[in-house]
Amino acid sequence: MTVVTGSKVSFEYTLTDDNGTKIDSSVGRDPLEYTHGEGQIVPGLERELEGMKIGESKEVTVSPEDGYGQRDPEAFAKVPKDKVPEASQAVGSMIQMQDPQGNVIQGIVAEDREEELVLDFNHPLAGMTLHFEVKILGVEEAAK
Repeated sequence: MTVVTGSKVSFEYTLTDDNGTKIDSSVGRDPLEYTHGEGQIVPGLERELEGMKIGESKEVTVSPEDGYGQRDPEAFAKVPKDKVPEASQAVGSMIQMQDPQGNVIQGIVAEDREEELVLDFNHPLAGMTLHFEVKILGVEEAAK
């Protein structure tokens, strides 16, 4: 079985940055599962898994454009400190908020000013080149 559009795929991966620092890994945990072609993983990785077979391994480099995109300088917001619990005001803290449509969004406290916090709503991996080591563990035929 090979990875084709519609097939259910399970694989293990290790993700590192340009310096070789490990960001995440599924090795020793449950594999990542997705349906190929449905955009459930970053486009650059999905494209590189196309045609792989069970047991096959590969190293894949994904540019920011094919990963989580470039950092968006417009994805920052200033929030009054009194709107954020004190325990969550430290630089680097993750904060969940709702946008005007009621969607939950996550931000990171990027800056602590006197009366306000600057929150960064970019994906934490935005702007990064991603380096994956992947091994295909399972491929199920596409549903007909």
